Amino acid sequence: MELGIGGLKELRKAEIVQTAGRGTLTIKIDGNSYEVTLLKVATSEIEFILKNKYYRAKVIQSETHETTLLIHTNLIAIRTHPGMQEILKRSLSVDERGEGGDKDVKSQIPGRVVNVVAQEGLSVKKGDPIVVLESMKMQVAVKAHRDGIIKQIKVAQGDTVARYDIVAILD
Repeated sequence: MELGIGGLKELRKAEIVQTAGRGTLTIKIDGNSYEVTLLKVATSEIEFILKNKYYRAKVIQSETHETTLLIHTNLIAIRTHPGMQEILKRSLSVDERGEGGDKDVKSQIPGRVVNVVAQEGLSVKKGDPIVVLESMKMQVAVKAHRDGIIKQIKVAQGDTVARYDIVAILD
């Protein structure tokens, strides 16, 4: 069946066979089993590695027992458990989910620090910017994930940070 919408290929069926923790699961596509390593699970997208290749899938539709993903130009419908989104998130560590620890403020992306907005001793509210990163010609603020007082700033202007690097510590 050819879909003919913007070059989309036929809808393929997949099934999650097993979760192994630490963001690893086994899926079956067209009768073949594959090991998938999840990098990020969000309501609108999923990042993963399959056969040593990075993929970003857009969640097109998510229903009780099936989720439809768009991967490049392929539509894939995955039969799922009703709470699969939460199961997948729980299989990732806190670092892999990017939710940060209780005190650590972590970078969500790799980049170069272009501005340190907060100072040690400053009181911040959830959502207040701490530092500003530049990545791929875009500037992105790393924000506080909870209310608190800045105990330590771990970066300086010009520093390069990786994804999940700690940029500040809250008290």
